Amino acid sequence: MNIILFLIIGGLVGWIAGQVAGRDEGVIASIIIGIVGSFIGSYVSRLFTGADQAYLTFSWVALFWSFMGALILVLILNAIQGRSAHNRI
Repeated sequence: MNIILFLIIGGLVGWIAGQVAGRDEGVIASIIIGIVGSFIGSYVSRLFTGADQAYLTFSWVALFWSFMGALILVLILNAIQGRSAHNRI
């Protein structure tokens, strides 16, 4: 996969997960959250499905699990920092 496309998709997944969880991160943080979330999502998908494959190719299933991993990461970051969408006013 082209590295630029990988970064764009990672940034988009990280940004969407941040918006769902009530976090407003910058571009670099969104990319990092999306990429790390992809690894977390790959691990979580192996736990649920038992499939032993890395999602290094683009598919809707891989995109879903990447988003789920990024959302898990953002929720963990919110819990550590004591932030939520309710106290962001």
